[in-house]
Amino acid sequence: MANARFAFALGCFLLSLLFAASPFVIEDFAGFDPNQFPVPQENPPVQPAGYAFAIWGLIYGWLILGTGWGLFQAHRDGQWHDMRKPLAISLLVGVGWLAVAVASPIWASVLIWVMLLAALAALFLAPVDDQVWAAWPVGLYAGWLSAAACVSLGLLTAGYGVLNQTAAALVFVGLAIVIGCFVQSALARAPTYGIAVIWALVAVVVQNLESAPLVAYVAGGGALILLVPTLKAFRAM
Repeated sequence: MANARFAFALGCFLLSLLFAASPFVIEDFAGFDPNQFPVPQENPPVQPAGYAFAIWGLIYGWLILGTGWGLFQAHRDGQWHDMRKPLAISLLVGVGWLAVAVASPIWASVLIWVMLLAALAALFLAPVDDQVWAAWPVGLYAGWLSAAACVSLGLLTAGYGVLNQTAAALVFVGLAIVIGCFVQSALARAPTYGIAVIWALVAVVVQNLESAPLVAYVAGGGALILLVPTLKAFRAM
C-alpha cells in the first residue's frame, strides 16, 4: 500500500511536469484555427479575450509545486492518495491535449471534458488540510477547465452550424455559469475554483462588450452571481 501511494505521488508530480512542458512541444498552438470548422470561427464571442489564457502559467506552476509538496510531505496520506487517482487521469489526458487540438477540435472537446470531470473528482476528494498545496491548485485548474470545456462546445456548435455564434455563446457561457455556481456552492471551499471561472467570465465581457454586448452582460452577471459562493468559500477557510 505504501509503495502504491508513493508511486501515485511520484506519477502525479511527473505528469504535472510533462503537462507544463506540453506547450513547448506544440509551440504553434494559439487556439483553434478558424478554418478547422466548416463555418469558420473568426472572433467567436464564446471565447475569452486572449490575455485570460495567461492563467495557464499559474496553473502549471501551482500544480507542480502542489504535487511536489505532496510527494515529499504527504505521499503516505490517504486523502492525498484519493485525490491523486483522478488527478493523474486528468493530467495524463492533458499531456496530449494540445497535439489532439491541432488535429481535431471534436476530439479535443471530448478530451477536455474528460480532463474536467477527472479534475472535479480530484477537487472534491482533495484533503481538507494542506489546501494551499492540494485543493487550491486543483481548484484553479478545474475552474479554468470548467470554462474551457464550455467554450469548446460553443465553438463546435457554432462551427458546425447548429447555432449562430451569438446563440452558441449565450448557451455555453450560461452553462459555464451554472456549472461554476453549482460546483463552488456544493464544494463550499477551495475558492480558487470560483476565481478561475470568474476570471474567464470577465475575459468574455472584455471580448464582447462592444461587438456582442448581450453575451458580455450575461457573462458579467454570471461573474457577479458566482462571486457569492466564492466569497463564502473564502470565509469558510
